[in-house]
Amino acid sequence: MSNPIPSILLVEDDEVDVEAIRRAFAKRHVANPLYVARNGVSALQMLRGEEAYDAVRRPCVILLDLNLPRMNGLEFLEQLRRDTDLKDSVVFVLTTSNSDRDRTASYAKYVAGYLLKSDGDEEFSQLVRELRPVLQFLDN
Repeated sequence: MSNPIPSILLVEDDEVDVEAIRRAFAKRHVANPLYVARNGVSALQMLRGEEAYDAVRRPCVILLDLNLPRMNGLEFLEQLRRDTDLKDSVVFVLTTSNSDRDRTASYAKYVAGYLLKSDGDEEFSQLVRELRPVLQFLDN
């Protein structure tokens, strides 16, 4: 039996960034299922299949913004790493924060990468390049 295609959980509250990522994935024919959570609380509920959410299909790669309402990205990482079922999740931080403090705190919580958002679509192209080993592409 082949390995399932990893799903992607995007934890992002900015609709412009969500749409930019959707466009970048569509442009590159990414076939991975994409789920979107608007904050850390909703993301944990989605991963656990709580509330009205069906559980996000695993394996899963998480793309995490740090500046989120309700529960910020670092608080989310803290909760994620404490959860025995979710602690091994692969997380890439995708943020505007170029703070050494945020970068250090993120890597201390075992993120796989830390990518800065910038003006334009270049960061999303970089994101696709970074994620290439886990992405599945449609045959076109």
